[in-house]
Amino acid sequence: MLRMKSSCERCGVRLGLADRAYICSYECTFCPQCKEALKHSCPNCQGQLAQRPTRTSSPTEVPDHGFKAKLQRLLP
Repeated sequence: MLRMKSSCERCGVRLGLADRAYICSYECTFCPQCKEALKHSCPNCQGQLAQRPTRTSSPTEVPDHGFKAKLQRLLP
């Protein structure tokens, strides 16, 4: 499974699951601005940076359907 890193390895900007990001074959992760500055090449392995697929949620996130979640929706 692809590891979705949450920040750019060069500048540290936060990258959400649905944000555009670029990765090499080792999953080094960079934001679009750093990808341009690096000329589409990973500084760690010199591999090509390709657009990372997006996700709307993490496969490890569990929907909160329990009593506590229902109570939190009812109470302000």
